[in-house]
Amino acid sequence: MDTQLKRGMLDICILSTLLEEDSYGYKIIKDLQPFLTISESTLYPILRRLESAGYLGVYSAEHNGRLRKYYRIFPPGEERIKEFLQEWQTMMSIYNYIEEEMKKHEERNVSK
Repeated sequence: MDTQLKRGMLDICILSTLLEEDSYGYKIIKDLQPFLTISESTLYPILRRLESAGYLGVYSAEHNGRLRKYYRIFPPGEERIKEFLQEWQTMMSIYNYIEEEMKKHEERNVSK
């Protein structure tokens, strides 16, 4: 998969995990696990980038006597998810076109 495309999808997946509730790094990794594998070394730079872009915020809260960093999605992050979904509709239309043309091509070549 194209690196830029994968990077953009990771951003959206991470933002999506924060839609229902604030979360912390380890839990974000666990929430994403059924869909994709992401390491801490991949996650934290993405979280910092998303924070710098204004898509999410970070705050600390005590948990079992230790401070834990929590991440909260901001309205621009929610808007980014909506934009992604609209963009993906366009991508799916293009995908369907390419798939249909490939089927036609293969059918023509089989009948020759």
